[in-house]
Amino acid sequence: MKTLYIVRHAKSSWKYQGIKDIDRPLKKRGIKDSHLLSKYLAKKIKKPDVFISSVANRALHTSVIFCRNFNYPFSNLKIKEELYSFSDGYLVKTVKALDNSFDSAIIFSHDHGINTFVNKFGNKPIGQVSTCGIIGIQFKEKHWKDIKKGTTILVEFPKNHKG
Repeated sequence: MKTLYIVRHAKSSWKYQGIKDIDRPLKKRGIKDSHLLSKYLAKKIKKPDVFISSVANRALHTSVIFCRNFNYPFSNLKIKEELYSFSDGYLVKTVKALDNSFDSAIIFSHDHGINTFVNKFGNKPIGQVSTCGIIGIQFKEKHWKDIKKGTTILVEFPKNHKG
């Protein structure tokens, strides 16, 4: 059995003129949401075996906050340039290429690819994964390369954790 957690990067800032999309930073709200959700998740689930992030600044910053709150070594964080994509193709390739010694993984990526992936591989329709939203999917398969339709076991958004 394999368990995958997919996190859409937290809320990013558009206020900086002249920087590339890949370099956009998190907003203050994105930083707060990342701490809020990662602390919640760290109490709810076993620490994933591997943390993987898109190379984009906003995804990377989100993943670093999650690493800190899960007490996962920053030096073990895997950074994939391919995940800076807005289709699910690279996300599927990344997941299916995971080492089978990992029973669980958490991946930090982007909007469209995540929405398509969780609706294709999960069994619960999700309209839109919000920024810093987390979706967990469990697969019966023993090998990542063989994953098919899984069971959506977790759907968490920041708005559900604010008073």
